[in-house]
Amino acid sequence: MRYTALAAGLLAAAVIPNGAVYAADTTVKGYGQGVETDSLNRPVGATEFTDRYRELGAVALSSDADRVILTFDQGYENGYTEKILDTLKEKNVKAIFFLTGDYAKKEESLVRRMINEGHILGNHGMKHASLPKLSDSEAEDEIMSLHNYVLNNYGYEMQYFRPPCGEYSEHALETVQKCGYKTVFWSFAYVDWKTDQQPSPDEARKKLSDSAHGGEILLLHSVSATNAEILGDVIDDLRAKGFRV
Repeated sequence: MRYTALAAGLLAAAVIPNGAVYAADTTVKGYGQGVETDSLNRPVGATEFTDRYRELGAVALSSDADRVILTFDQGYENGYTEKILDTLKEKNVKAIFFLTGDYAKKEESLVRRMINEGHILGNHGMKHASLPKLSDSEAEDEIMSLHNYVLNNYGYEMQYFRPPCGEYSEHALETVQKCGYKTVFWSFAYVDWKTDQQPSPDEARKKLSDSAHGGEILLLHSVSATNAEILGDVIDDLRAKGFRV
């Protein structure tokens, strides 16, 4: 397994589960961090989710109260990842990139660059399928087929899973944990994935700055032209607020 300072706040959140409490609950839920925040600007929904499911290794906030963790979902390549990686290198920031199977197979040079520059690779499912809608064997294959592909082709062992579309069930979270993974949701995201309806750079930058909070797990999509344009400024804004990124 790969362990870095970036991952410390995520690893610290998991403990051994009691299992039986959750195994029977297959209700499909859609995660959302909500709009209500506490006195530290943390979304209440993300805090409650993490408190409820930390024993299943599922988090929406990290335990590192001084840090913002940048995460990118990599469903397909839209020409902006190289610029994003350039900015992260310039700013000396490490991020988590959650790969789908299609991305891992088609974008070898970019994936190798992520590894070589010290970023963490995460598992976003071989087919980007909704895990709680699959049978147990299908869910395990959705996780482990990509896990084994990345291990065999890149020599990298992934340890974090992000549920496609934020869909989960308590049983699915347990399945992820049985596969040796921790499930990483997010404490802030915004509509950045619609490539034909991109938010303006000023609007997006303000939204990301205003929402900043300690322990934040920030979800961004690398298909976004806006994200690629403003990423350096966003990192500067977060650091100006006193956060490590």
